[in-house]
Parts: sequence; structure tokens; C-alpha cells
Amino acid sequence: MPKASKVLDRVLVLEMVRVTEAAAIAAAKLIGRGDEKAADAAAVEAMREALNGLYMDGTVVIGEGERDEAPMLYIGEKVGSAIGKGPAIDIALDPLEGTTITAKAGPNALAVLAIAEQGCLLNAPDVYMEKMAIGPGYPADLIDLDAPIATTIKKLAKAKGVKAKDIMACVLDRPRHEKLIKELRKLGCGITLIPDGDVAGVIATTNPETGIDIYIGQGGAPEGVLAAAALRCVGGQFKGRLVFRNDDERARARKWGIADLDKQYDLKELARGDCIFAATGVTDGSLLAGVKRQGTRLTTDSVVMRASSGTVRWVKGEHRLG
Repeated sequence: MPKASKVLDRVLVLEMVRVTEAAAIAAAKLIGRGDEKAADAAAVEAMREALNGLYMDGTVVIGEGERDEAPMLYIGEKVGSAIGKGPAIDIALDPLEGTTITAKAGPNALAVLAIAEQGCLLNAPDVYMEKMAIGPGYPADLIDLDAPIATTIKKLAKAKGVKAKDIMACVLDRPRHEKLIKELRKLGCGITLIPDGDVAGVIATTNPETGIDIYIGQGGAPEGVLAAAALRCVGGQFKGRLVFRNDDERARARKWGIADLDKQYDLKELARGDCIFAATGVTDGSLLAGVKRQGTRLTTDSVVMRASSGTVRWVKGEHRLG
């Protein structure tokens, strides 16, 4: 376990839950309304307001894009009520992970954030990331992005004491994954195809009840850092490598301090030291229940984790409608 951070001790764990709860409740008002932008904007504004109520000098290192591209919670934005004098905190966030899911009332939409001491979260640009993740309890370095997928699946099956055909993989349902899906089918693996929400997909590998053994594929790099922060708290393995489609994306990565564009990152390189991860369900999913209205009250389902203690808290909230 990493050493507990005195800086993070000044930001109460449950305060992080209040932030994700606020974003989830705001987004939930637009479930099934078919408006992705409105749902995202509601979650962003609610999360921003909640963060600005906390005593900290926070910097968004994973956010809604760069300053010129996003009016709220952009990379580099300062948040908190004690800028310049409070504890220096780096923040990775996705106020609504699963905008399309929310608009269509699908499963696994979340409001998520992670915090760590300054400099401990990779300042990942808004590009794609090749990812692979498994839960805790396996030999070190079992996964490798450079190894053939058949080799990885067979190693994982051996470690679990099962056959390759018994492995269930989670993959984003995208055309770019057609070759990967064919290779997994050839091995006889089961595949859980998800329309969106790969943070939840990665975390699902840590929960035996989901039946998911491994997450594989390309998704957003910011979501990769968030997922890595969660795995730091509960255990597991993660490999990530940035994927660039053009020179503009490579230049953006260099701007944010990425020196080796071909590097394969492991868990501790994406999220170092002590960190806290929090998530609240927007719609029902494998990890958390969604926001529910019961008469004059709303109920929320959240999880908050801390790397230094390995503590995982499940938080049920009741909120009076204003």
C-alpha cells in the first residue's frame, strides 16, 4: 500500500462522494431525453459548483478538454475555495461518463473523479488509449500490450485454473475492435460488448460478480487515468499506451508533458502515490445503481476508495428534492 497522504487527509473522503452525487443527480434529470450535450452540461456545472465549495487548491489535470474547447472543468482549470492557500490537489474527472448511455437510458453511466497529490496523476491529453486491465490476485505483469492476445488470454486462463473458452472479456462495441473481437471469438472467449463507459468496464474486472475477467481495447486516455486510479485502490493490473491519429494529437501530448509517445504505462505510472477515487451511478449498472426518485426524495448509490488504506466504502444517499 502507498503511504497515506497528509494532503489528502485534509480533503475528506466523503466530500468526494458529495461531488459525484451532485453531478449524478443533475445528469439523471435528463436520462432518456435524447440530449447528450444537455446531460453533460448539467453534470459539469453541478460538479464544478461542488468542487468550488471544498477547501483546497485544486487543479483539473483530466477534464472536459482544453481551455479553448470547454467552458467548464477544462484541463488546467483551478477549483476549490482556497486557491493559492489550501492543499494542492490534482483532479481527474468525468462528470458524466456515458453521455450517450444517459441520453438513451442505457446501463452503466457514472459520475466519476479521482484526486491525488500534485503531480501524481498522468496529465493525459484527450486522445485514445490502448488499454488492458485485470483484477487483483494474479502474477505480476500477466498482461502486456505487445503480446499476442491469444498469449495473454491463455496465461490468464492458466492463472485462473480454467480454459481459454471460459474467459469473459469486456470490449467497447466499436468498428475499430472488429479484429480483436474475431481473435477472441476464435479462442472461444465470451465477450461483453459495451456501448460506452469503459471506466465501469475496467472496474468490473475487480468484481467477481460481474463475470468479467479482462478489459481490452481502445478508449479515451482520460478515462484510462480514472480507471487506473480506481485499480490503485482495490488492486489489479493495467496497461495503457496513447494512440495518436495525427500530428496535431502528438503535438497536444507533448504540450502536456508526454515525452515518450510510445510508452506502455502501468498502473503506478498513471496514478502514483495515495489517491482517492469516487463514483456515483447515474443509470443502473454492474457497479452501482442509478439515481432513483422515491416520492419527495432521491436515492443515490456511490463508491469511494482510497489507495493508502485499500478501503472501499459503499455509500447509499437519500436527498430531499428542493
